[in-house]
Amino acid sequence: MLLSVAPMWAQQGGLGKLSPWLRQLARQDASLSNRVAPSDGAMDSRQVCALADVTTSEVLPLYGSRSLAEVGGVHIVSIPIAQLRSLAADQRVRRIEARPLGTALNDSMAIHLNALPVYAGTNLPQPYTGKDVVVGIMDIGFDLTHPNFLSRDTTEYRIKRLWDMLSTDTVGSPFYVGRDYTSREALLDLQHSRDGLDMTHGTYTLGIAAGSGYTSNYRGMAPESDICLVSNAVSDNIAYIDSADYYKYTYATDALGFKYIFDYATSVNKPCVISLSEGSTQDFWGYDQLYYAMLDSLVGPGRILVAAAGNNAAYKSWFRKPFGDESMGSFLISDRSDMLLTFKSAQDFSLRFVLYADTNDTLMIRTSDVLMQKDSVLTSLLRFDDFALAVKTEAYPSCYDAREMCYDVKVSTTYNIGSQRNLSVEVLGQDADVEFFRVNGQLCSNNLNPALNAGENVCCIHSPSSAPCVISVGATSYRDGIQNLNGEWKSYWLGQGGVRAPFSSVGPTFDGRVKPDVMAPGNNIISSFSSYYMEAHPDASDLTWDVGRYDFNGRSYAWISSSGTSASSPAVAGAIALWLQAKPDLTPEEVKDVLSHTCRHYDEGLTYPNNEYGYGEIDVYRGLLYILGIDRIEAVSKHHTSARIRYADNQLCVSFEEPLSSTVRLRLYNMSGRLVHTAALKSGQASYSLSLYSLPSGIYALQLDGPSAVKGSTLIRK
Repeated sequence: MLLSVAPMWAQQGGLGKLSPWLRQLARQDASLSNRVAPSDGAMDSRQVCALADVTTSEVLPLYGSRSLAEVGGVHIVSIPIAQLRSLAADQRVRRIEARPLGTALNDSMAIHLNALPVYAGTNLPQPYTGKDVVVGIMDIGFDLTHPNFLSRDTTEYRIKRLWDMLSTDTVGSPFYVGRDYTSREALLDLQHSRDGLDMTHGTYTLGIAAGSGYTSNYRGMAPESDICLVSNAVSDNIAYIDSADYYKYTYATDALGFKYIFDYATSVNKPCVISLSEGSTQDFWGYDQLYYAMLDSLVGPGRILVAAAGNNAAYKSWFRKPFGDESMGSFLISDRSDMLLTFKSAQDFSLRFVLYADTNDTLMIRTSDVLMQKDSVLTSLLRFDDFALAVKTEAYPSCYDAREMCYDVKVSTTYNIGSQRNLSVEVLGQDADVEFFRVNGQLCSNNLNPALNAGENVCCIHSPSSAPCVISVGATSYRDGIQNLNGEWKSYWLGQGGVRAPFSSVGPTFDGRVKPDVMAPGNNIISSFSSYYMEAHPDASDLTWDVGRYDFNGRSYAWISSSGTSASSPAVAGAIALWLQAKPDLTPEEVKDVLSHTCRHYDEGLTYPNNEYGYGEIDVYRGLLYILGIDRIEAVSKHHTSARIRYADNQLCVSFEEPLSSTVRLRLYNMSGRLVHTAALKSGQASYSLSLYSLPSGIYALQLDGPSAVKGSTLIRK
C-alpha cells in the first residue's frame, strides 16, 4: 500500500518523521544548498513554526530551534528550515508536523461561506450545526464505514438508512429495485454501496454536506445533521445493472429516491434538504416536464432539493443566427464518431455540412424536406471509398412553444469527428431566426474557414438543476492547488477570490429562465474518500490528490481533493441544513428570497440574479440573520457588537472590555421590529443589566449605537 514507503523516508536523513509539507521544504532547502556555495550567503534563514514530539526539549537549541510553548507534551517550535533534515534525523525526535496556511481544507468552505460564526453561535441565540435536520444525498459510491459519518467523538453513527438501488440482496424487498438498510448494524455489515469498490463520488459529496471531520480539519457544512442516503444508477455504474433490468433505472426511479429521503424525514418529524450532484442535458422533447412536476410536489415547507448546475461551461454550447444574417456556423470535433446537435426555429432554414480535403464535399439539408418525411425523420449520406458522413435529422415541436420546430441532428462519421477530415456545420437562411444547442462534442474554429467561429458558453445547465423548484448551484474558485500526502504540489488553477470557475455551467435554461440560483466553492475542495475504492484501485490517479490518511477500526481512510459543481451542491445543501435548524418549515421559495437578499457578489457591476452567478455566493451567517428576522428590522445595523452579552434567569447583562468613552444608546426589538426597551448608557459605564421577565419568550435583537468599538447588534433568545 502507499504507506509502505515510510521506511524509505526514514532512511533519508529522518524525512519520514516530517509531515509532507515539511518534507518538501527540507528537500527544497537541500536542493538550494547543493546549487549555492555557503560563501554566497544564500543559506536559507527562514523559520517554520511546527509541532514537535521530542523525548527532551534539550535537543531543540542544538539545531537552532526554539520551543514557543508546550501543551500535553508536544512542543510548538520555531525551526530553521535549513536545520529540518538534521533535526529530524536526531534520535530524540519522534515526529515534526506542520501544514501551510491556504491548504484547500473543507473548513475553507465554511470560511468562504461565512459559516464559522454560525457554528460558534456568535451573536446568535444558539450555535447551528444541522442538529435535528436530515441531510439526504442521492449519489453513487458510498463508504458506509468512513469515520467522517460518525459524530466527531465517534459515539454516534449518523447514517440512519440507505436505499441501495443496485443491491442484489432483494429477497423480500418491497422496493422496485434494490433494497434498503435501516439499522447501524446492517449498514456497517454492508460496508459500502454495491458500486463502492469502483465508485467514490457519494463518499466525497456526503462529506462536504455533512461530514463530522473525525480527527481532521475536513468538516462538512452540517456536521451534526442526520444522514439519509440513496445509491442510485447513472452511466458511470451501469456495469452493475443486469441488462434485463436496465430500463428500470430512469428519472422516475430517481424521483422515488428523493421521495424515500423526504418520507424518512417526515417519519422522524424533521426538516430535510437533499443534494444531487448528478444530471444530464436539457431537451425540447419534454422529457423533464413530468419529472419537474413530480419534484415540485415533493418539495415544500421543510423539504428542499439542491442540485449541481453541471460542468459544461468550458465548451461552446449555443449560438443564434438572427434574422437578416445569411449564415452562421462552426467546426465540429469529438472524441467519438457521432455528435448530437439541436436546432430550433419557427422558420424554414437549411443546414450545410462541409467535409474538407483536396476537394471540399458538401451535404445540404433543408428543414422543409425533413418535415415532409414520414415521422419527420430524414437521413442524408455522403459516402467515399474509406469515409462516410451520415446526418440523421428528426423534427418535432418545442415542448415550450409549439410554434417553434426543433431539429435533433445526429452527425456520424467513419472515424472520430474531425480527426480524419475537418467537418463544419452552417445554418443558412436570411429569413430565419435559428438557435443552436450542443448536446455533446465541441465547437471550434479553423483557418479553413475563419468565418465559422460561432458559439457561446451558455445554455448548459444540467437537469434536474434546471427545474424551477430546485436550488441550482454553480462553482466558484479560490485555490490554485493542494499539497498531497507525498509533499507534491498538485495545481488546478481556475481563478481566485470567488470568481466563477470556468467549467461551471451557466444559463439561461432552454425555456429562458435564469439559472443557476446560487454559487459555492467548487475548486480544490477536500472531502472523504472511499476506503474500499482505495483498496480495489491502489494505483488510481485519484489517489495522487490524497491530502491525509487516518486509521480507524483497523482501516485506512483518506481525504482527497477534487473539483466541480459536485462539490458546490452539497456545500449549499449543508448550509441550508443550518438554516432549517433555525426555521424547520423553510420553503424553496423562501430559500431563494434569502439568497436574493444576502448573497455575496463577486462582481458588483453585474445585475443579480444573472446566468453566471445566480444571486451570488451563499453567505450562511447573513442568511441566518435574515431568516431570524434581524435584517428586517431597519434600525438594527448589520455589524455585530463586540460587547459581551449574557442572558440567564430572565436577566440580560451587557458588559464592555473597557469603560465607555462616550454615551451609548441601547435598544431592544422583537422580531416584528417593535421597540420594546431603550436605555442610555453613560460615559464611564462598564456594564448594564436589564430584567426581561415581563417579555414573552422569543428572539430579540439588541442594538448598541455609540463608539465604533461597541456599535452593532446581536440576537438574544429568551
